[in-house]
Amino acid sequence: MRCAVLDDDKAQTELVSGLLREAGHHCEVFHQGRTLINRLRQDTFDLLVIDWNMPGLSGLDVLQSVRQGQHASLPVLMITSRADEADVITGLAAGADDYIVKPLHPGIFIARVEAAIRRAQLNRPSRRVADFGRYVFDTASETVLAGGQSVKLTAKEFALAMLLFDNLSRPLSRSYLLDAIWGQSPEAETRTLDAHVSRIRTKLNLRPEAGYRLSPVYSYGYRLEEISMTPAVVA
Repeated sequence: MRCAVLDDDKAQTELVSGLLREAGHHCEVFHQGRTLINRLRQDTFDLLVIDWNMPGLSGLDVLQSVRQGQHASLPVLMITSRADEADVITGLAAGADDYIVKPLHPGIFIARVEAAIRRAQLNRPSRRVADFGRYVFDTASETVLAGGQSVKLTAKEFALAMLLFDNLSRPLSRSYLLDAIWGQSPEAETRTLDAHVSRIRTKLNLRPEAGYRLSPVYSYGYRLEEISMTPAVVA
């Protein structure tokens, strides 16, 4: 999971990012709210951990901005020293998925992170078959049926297609897709991703007439959407 941590306290960011990395997650640290908001216009994260009291743009301002944009469903944990009941209510009402009062207790923090992930359905249970209507993926054999017809995909194409279907309607940045499928491989570059997306679109016929649309998101990445197939009205 890719996590972003926003806090102007270096010791706090080191603690939080260290705990997240120990739990197996990738973590990026931000010390200014505006910097994080700008990054979200270019990249994808699975979880935000933000402090309320920030110089300039506050954590609450950042949270409200996130909830109004394309990352509206992104899990957000707020960590703050503001413990008054009114503050807790304000933070949750603004869209925080959880509100954690400092000082941080490591075990409880990670438990709350995992709970937020489960609620957002990011930790999907392992399954042999993933059924998306006319597309059925067999994760063990890495095969896919499209409209009942077997379609041959390479291992990377299968992994990329599964990632896109598991995140229907969610825009995914290029770097997120490259990290998830190719990791730190030297072959991981934009042209490689674009070629794989093109082949998946063609092989699986991910076009509106088939009920799905795989399209680029300008200056960001790609998004797979399910298209409502409304029958034509006969006069």
